[in-house]
Amino acid sequence: MKDLIKPSKLNKGDMVATVSLSWGGAGDKDLLWRYEQGKKRLEEVFGLHVIEMPHTLMGTEYLYEHPEKRAEDFMQAFANPEIKGIISCIGGEDTIRLLPYIDFDVIRDNPKVFIGYSDTTVNHYMCYKAGLSSFYGGALLVDFAENVEMSEYTVEWIKRVLFSKDIIGTVPQSDEWTSEFIPWEMANKDRRRIFQKNNGYQLLQGKGKVQGHLIGGCMSVLEFIKGTELFPTLDDFNDSILFLETSEDTPAPEFVRWWLRNYGAMGIFDRIRGIVFGKPYHEKYMDDYKLEIVKVLKEYDTCHLPVLYNMSFGHCEPKCCMPYGALAEMDCDNLTFSILESGCN
Repeated sequence: MKDLIKPSKLNKGDMVATVSLSWGGAGDKDLLWRYEQGKKRLEEVFGLHVIEMPHTLMGTEYLYEHPEKRAEDFMQAFANPEIKGIISCIGGEDTIRLLPYIDFDVIRDNPKVFIGYSDTTVNHYMCYKAGLSSFYGGALLVDFAENVEMSEYTVEWIKRVLFSKDIIGTVPQSDEWTSEFIPWEMANKDRRRIFQKNNGYQLLQGKGKVQGHLIGGCMSVLEFIKGTELFPTLDDFNDSILFLETSEDTPAPEFVRWWLRNYGAMGIFDRIRGIVFGKPYHEKYMDDYKLEIVKVLKEYDTCHLPVLYNMSFGHCEPKCCMPYGALAEMDCDNLTFSILESGCN
């Protein structure tokens, strides 16, 4: 796996920019309150100075019709030396349309914190191609704008990963989880989501400890970049830990089977050190996915490959932050996962 540039850590008072790189709902009239709530949390909880890029709040219809403007915001946010971090507002399903407008030199020459998840996986691989480590983690409209208050777990991991030069260390599962969706109209803003008690990491196979550099993302979005210049080379998977999760679309188990078979056919399972999977949305297909994972790994004679399941990242909240390229460790005997270096410089 290639070495990635770590961005400088964030500090209180830093300017950060919000970007709408896929769905443009942050600027829609009925949802603007929620954008403002997420922005307020960035300012009050983390002490940041938040600005919007020129098209962040232009709304769903305009941003769908103008992928070049979304890309322009992304490039300008990197190019502006006063901006120290970039926060994705939300995912979606068409970030891949930004690819023709991306200048990878701009990202490479201006490393800074970039965070998001889901369809933002595409943007992470834009950063990866440019040689920058970015962070698979919270989005403004979801995690930062959580009804009533942010989860303590999310706040802790944002601070530990993005605001520190220290080694990240052991990443425990969150004590509780939710994927309940409360419609984002203003009338619902004071209703807390219902959280459920978490039930621990699960070991699907493997033993002992393995270490590898983190690479991965949302499984369905990774399909969008296969065959493009963004998809990692086979060598990029060498000695890595692959982190994968499924989206709120709750893909049927056979899709997970087919996607994993494709990784097997490419020879990726022979190159990686282990796999970690995020908790499925609503815990739907919780057991079915496990059966598919073990089945496909058996098909490719990789029953030895360590697999941890039910982790706190991806489309269930709250979530930790996964820094691309960071060295991580899976301990199969003690059911722990650790990140052995800092996320930032």
